[in-house]
Amino acid sequence: MPVIQPRADIPEDLIWRMGVEQYHAMVNAGILTDDDPVELLEGWLVYKMPKKPSHRVTARLVRTALEALVPMGWYVDSQEPITLADSEPEPDVVVVRGSTRQYLDRHPGPKDVGIVIEVSDTTLQRDRETKLRAYARSGIPIYWIVNLVEQQIEIYSQPDTERAAYRHQDNYALGDTFSVGLERSVLGEISVSSIFPVTD
Repeated sequence: MPVIQPRADIPEDLIWRMGVEQYHAMVNAGILTDDDPVELLEGWLVYKMPKKPSHRVTARLVRTALEALVPMGWYVDSQEPITLADSEPEPDVVVVRGSTRQYLDRHPGPKDVGIVIEVSDTTLQRDRETKLRAYARSGIPIYWIVNLVEQQIEIYSQPDTERAAYRHQDNYALGDTFSVGLERSVLGEISVSSIFPVTD
């Protein structure tokens, strides 16, 4: 019997090919639960990476900074699903339109999301490639990568849904300050150092 070799073009962290409806059916049936470390990305069920303490601290600092700026009519959530055409990622932080009670029968979708943020260390390649494509393809207007590896914030804007890419990118290093934009408005400024897990 011949040995089946894995395809070279499929990353090792992919588990199973499926659509969003099939994924939801598995969740509703209890086949997948909150305890399963997986998420759906570009039609593939993939493992979620374990989080380091620095990742957890940074995500909390980002959420706290945004909660101080986000206006009425929006709220900040953490590590909860958003439903896209072929993906259901669980961003580290997300700015969502409305109030959390509006989403009792569904997760927020692309039109409900103003900013998506991923905190990246071991997930940097996935966040720059797979998740960036998924967010851009869905028209998510602003995508941040809080890059713990290179100690910078990458802010992507102007999504090109056909190319699944962002037309514009700004990088900010420790010591920089950047403006937080939401729906063509500037909400305020955040110091990069204030949301990184660095001590004086």
